[in-house]
Amino acid sequence: MIKLESLNLILNGEHILKDITLHIKSGEFVLLKGVSGSGKTSLLSIISTLQKPTSGKVLIDEQVVSKLPDLHISNFRLNSVGIVFQDFNLIDYLSVEENILSALIPTKIAKKDAKTKVAKALELANISHKAKANIKDLSGGEKQRVAIARALVNDAKILICDEPTANLDTKNSLQFIKLLKKLNNLGKTIIVATHDSIFEENGNFRVVNVRDGEVINWFC
Repeated sequence: MIKLESLNLILNGEHILKDITLHIKSGEFVLLKGVSGSGKTSLLSIISTLQKPTSGKVLIDEQVVSKLPDLHISNFRLNSVGIVFQDFNLIDYLSVEENILSALIPTKIAKKDAKTKVAKALELANISHKAKANIKDLSGGEKQRVAIARALVNDAKILICDEPTANLDTKNSLQFIKLLKKLNNLGKTIIVATHDSIFEENGNFRVVNVRDGEVINWFC
């Protein structure tokens, strides 16, 4: 379970997140909904341990991750959290396979084991057929699947996506949602920040509304 307790974030004197309490069960599929500037991306950054709160706590499986030293947080994130960024953050001059492999470099895993993990991630993300292709030659939907494969290669139990359909057309957005549902059925906890209504139109997800740095309905 993910627990945010009395969370506040203040940056440059601005109160970005205000006394947020939010509980997310293991295996849930949660949408953080809100307009641009509502604070949902900042909330994702804290849940994913990329940023520390000014006050309050973040607990994941009863561990207070927001209080961990930076090195320990990096190790925790490497093994437990997969992140899919809005702009993909892929390396254009590398192949699909090489991009996914890059996420394993900090683990110092044996080459044979790394190849096995990459192959599994490619299969999960339905992008095995593009393993040798260069990123620059892929469509937006294909790049999104590569980003998911990279996020999953360390068998992360939590998958976090920031505005994942912002750069996709309707067809690719629907394929992406279908893939997320598949991963959720495999037991992954999925947290998506979005203002795209296509999610609610194509699934029964828990919706948490974020407005002006506050969570409006975390309990439902």
